[in-house]
Amino acid sequence: MSTTQSERLRELLEPLVGSQGLDLEEIAVDSVGRKRVLRVVVDSDTGADLDQIADVSRELSEKLDETDAMGEGEYTLEVGTPGAERLLTEHRHYLRAEGRLVRFQLAEGGELVARILGVDDEGVDLEVPGVKGRKATTRRLAFPEIDRARVQVEFNRKDMKDMKEEEEA
Repeated sequence: MSTTQSERLRELLEPLVGSQGLDLEEIAVDSVGRKRVLRVVVDSDTGADLDQIADVSRELSEKLDETDAMGEGEYTLEVGTPGAERLLTEHRHYLRAEGRLVRFQLAEGGELVARILGVDDEGVDLEVPGVKGRKATTRRLAFPEIDRARVQVEFNRKDMKDMKEEEEA
């Protein structure tokens, strides 16, 4: 998708997504054979439920039908939320990932898997799991030290409420 088309679509769609209390995270136009697919990714601090996705999808579809932003050819609109292993690229993504396990690619090289305990304007406070029976440690990473960060899927993840109850006991 050209930068100009991407910018036009963002300018057109972002206010509609925002009016639903959501953030426009990503826009992508892909060609699938002769058809095109417009993928729109939305999210919020509390996540987005199916009703919100349906509402925003209808609004976006109506707006796109009123304009020529997608040109004359057929296209399919897909609206969804970020995947379970989302890449953290914005400050708000780190805030939303508080309590989650994240794989960090460090700017100095190497990687670190740790749980986000807190986020501020300068960086993140982490809990690094202990190895071979050792106790977990805390670590601070400033944002410039982070090259990439991606949320990890946890099947036996403890809820933040459970972690706080353990600390109080």
